[in-house]
Amino acid sequence: MKNIADIDKNFAVKTSIDREGLRFYDIEEAPFRIYGVFRENGMFRRMPEAVAQTVSEGVYELHACGAGGRVRFVTDSAYVAIKTEYLPMKMPHFALTGSCGFDMYAQWEGKIRYQGTFEPPFDVQDGYESVVDLLDNDGHEKIITINFPLYSSVKTLYIGLDENATLKEAPDYKIETPVVYYGSSITQGGCASKPGSSYQSILSRRFDCNYINLGFSGSACGEDEITEYIKQLDMSVFVLDYDYNAPTVEHLEQTHSRMFEAIRAAHPDLPILIMPRPRYYVNGVHEQRRQVVYNTYLEAKAKGDRNVYYIAGQELMELVEDNGTVDGYHPTDSGFFSMARAMEKVFQEIWSR
Repeated sequence: MKNIADIDKNFAVKTSIDREGLRFYDIEEAPFRIYGVFRENGMFRRMPEAVAQTVSEGVYELHACGAGGRVRFVTDSAYVAIKTEYLPMKMPHFALTGSCGFDMYAQWEGKIRYQGTFEPPFDVQDGYESVVDLLDNDGHEKIITINFPLYSSVKTLYIGLDENATLKEAPDYKIETPVVYYGSSITQGGCASKPGSSYQSILSRRFDCNYINLGFSGSACGEDEITEYIKQLDMSVFVLDYDYNAPTVEHLEQTHSRMFEAIRAAHPDLPILIMPRPRYYVNGVHEQRRQVVYNTYLEAKAKGDRNVYYIAGQELMELVEDNGTVDGYHPTDSGFFSMARAMEKVFQEIWSR
């Protein structure tokens, strides 16, 4: 099928990027494959808008953030451009390239390499365009993955390639059934320097696995409504990690085991990984919360559950100790790498069984 812009020039995507032969494509059309998000009511969302409204105001405000959103395709283009319309979210302790930027990875011949970040301008308002030259420009076809911003809501995304380049559908992930992550701002990706530095993205590249990010900054409280939604999802692994957002120890006690049991009842054989807050040094209330989370794990094991796993907060931050955050809470890239390394051991055990 011909590109509509070849028939009607009014459909051509207008751009200021100066590349001869540059052609833009809408990611909602074949052969692009979209993961982690879907388009509904003019926005790419991580869960249905109507469901998000039933959970909480915070979840509703954040459910269209792009965390975990990806578009994948195959091309031999020497460069890739993007043009997006979106709602950026900026913060003083969070790199703009992480909260508002897209980044790109290329896979070929058994290797995956970071190729660059589509850097938004400092004064970005409602969208931007950018181009990245592939670092590994050898003329070979590569599987391209472009990660959505972690904290911005994408309305449209167009991909620009050399008009003479090949453009094909990306193959399935090796593990196509997604890992589903539920948790706090750390789960959402705060404060990674770029989307590909979130721990879910690192693990996705390590195991060639699909995933869905249901991290809601300050708003993951283990509500029954979000539990009911997650129960309906097809999952290869479920990661439960909302310690930081439970307002009190008592709230965590009232909701944590209940959420786990509800997910387990709906998915009797699903591997479930339980984690407390990623923190190397703990005392006082941190230890009380850790014990609540650990008790859920111990209770499940006592009932004979062979598909439940636990990682302590100290293990998650073992490689960086107390030097892996920007503010004592939100990981830096090194903090996320430490988390991914600890989780990698559990994923290896799960997928080698």
